[in-house]
This record gives sequence, structure tokens and C-alpha cells, in this order.
Amino acid sequence: MLDSMVSTSFRKRTIMKLVKSWQLYVLILPGLLYLCIFHYGPMIGLQIAFRNYTPSLGIFGSPWVGMKHFRYFLQSPQFTVLIYNTVSISVLFLIFSFPMPIILALMLNESYSVWFKKLIQNLTYIPHFVSVTVLVGMVISFTSPSIGIINKIVELCGGKPIDFMGKAQWFRPLYILSGIWQTTGWGSIIYLAALSGIDTQLHEAAEIDGANRLQRIWHINVPGILPTAIILFILTCGRVMNVGFEKVFLMQNALNLSTSEVISTYIYKTGLLGAQFSYTSAIGLFNSLINCFLLLIVNAVSRHISETSLF
Repeated sequence: MLDSMVSTSFRKRTIMKLVKSWQLYVLILPGLLYLCIFHYGPMIGLQIAFRNYTPSLGIFGSPWVGMKHFRYFLQSPQFTVLIYNTVSISVLFLIFSFPMPIILALMLNESYSVWFKKLIQNLTYIPHFVSVTVLVGMVISFTSPSIGIINKIVELCGGKPIDFMGKAQWFRPLYILSGIWQTTGWGSIIYLAALSGIDTQLHEAAEIDGANRLQRIWHINVPGILPTAIILFILTCGRVMNVGFEKVFLMQNALNLSTSEVISTYIYKTGLLGAQFSYTSAIGLFNSLINCFLLLIVNAVSRHISETSLF
């Protein structure tokens, strides 16, 4: 009897809170509808990864084959190459690009000149607004063996022109360096916001105690932005297997295919151009599960070591 009364009272209080804050729930409603319609709704189509999908039969009419497509992908000769290329490009990009916004933000935060700080911010933010197509066009032009400025510099130094886009070993460096140039400035914004939230009294107290600038950066600024960096690192690790399709596909050619063929480009060629919808859906689902697994692992490790995590 007592439990029933407590449960009834709890429901009444909950309903009263919902009614009292109905405006907030109305504001949340469009976002929830967007998630349900465009993110959760299409997940019904994931079942074609377990079927021999035929457009004429539809999703529910196509025959069920279970794990057939997953086994075929794991046993295919492309599996090792695709996983290696995808992981190597993504991990190398993470290693070299992730610290750059932090370093840039720390440097800008130490600048006393307002105009110089704004100039550097504008110069580093602009590449973010350059489209991927234009960016790849710039990379191809700069590395051209005949007219590229990089090869002109190589010739001035006594070297011979290098066909960067035609050599497989240069694909990863070009992809990573162009990505760093495009994303560093924009990525530093959130770290600058975190640095602005650090109490200035900490710096004043450290300066009175005799700490120099480098010591204050290392012992105050870095710990101050560390939780933000950890959260962004966890989110980035959850996208390790998602190497950007557009940029890779535009930089890809027959000569560098051995290092540039990644899961996303393989899915496009095999699934859309080759009409193997079920097979490539299985590959995409496998890719997403790996990302989810990595996210959970990195989040758990971070929670155990630093007590900072997404959940």
C-alpha cells in the first residue's frame, strides 16, 4: 500500500514538472524529431547487411542470409589492405594533427599584441572554409612535377622534380599535411575558449612565487585545458575508421591506389558503382561497430586514468 502511494506521488510530481517546463520540451522536440527521422529511422535498412538485397523484392522481401557478407569480407584479400590503409591514415593523422590546435591556442594565448593575435587567428581560420575540392586542387597544383611550386623549390636546391601524386608513399604525408593546414586554426577555437576560463589569479600567484612563463603554461594552462582535450580525443578516437571519403577519393589515382584505397572509397566503388548493396552495407556496419568499440575502450581508459570521460 505504501509503495503504491509513493509511486502515485512520484508520477504526479513528474507530470507537474513536465507541465511546468513544457516550453523547454517543445524546444527539444525538433531536435528529437530530427534524430528519429534522419538517424534512427534509416537504421531499419541495416538489415540488408544480413540479406541478399534485391531492389525489386524490397528490404523485407529479400532472402535472409545471416552473417554471409561479413564472413566474405573478413576472408577477402581486400580486408587486410583496407583495414591497414584506413587505420594507418587515421592514426597518423590523429598523432600529428591533434596536438597542433593545442599548441597554436597556447601560443596565441601568450601573445600580448592584440592585432598580431587577430591576424594569426584569421590566417589560420581561413583554410577551414576552403572546400575539399579546392583544397585537393591546390595540393595537385603545388606538387605538380612541371609547374608545382614545391618542385620548383626542389629544382632550385639541385634536386629533380618528384611526382608526389604518382607515388604511393607520398599519399599519406600529403593527406596529413594538407589536413593539418586546414583544421588547426579552426580546432584551436575551443582551446582558446577553455584558456579564457582559467582564473587569472592563478597566474598572478604563480608569478609572485617566481614561476616563469613556460612554468605557468605547463602547470596552469595545460592542466586547465586538459579535460577539454581528453573529451575531444575520445570523440576523435570514435571516428578512427571514418577516413574522409571526399578528400581521399579526389586525391586517389591508379598510381597511389595501394595506399589510398580505404573502406569508404571501397564501399562507394563496390556498393554504388558495383551494385553490391548488401555486401557493402555489411562492411559499413562492421566499420561502425569497430568505431563504437574503440570509443567505449578509450572512454573507459580515460575514466580510469584521468576521471574525465563522456559517460
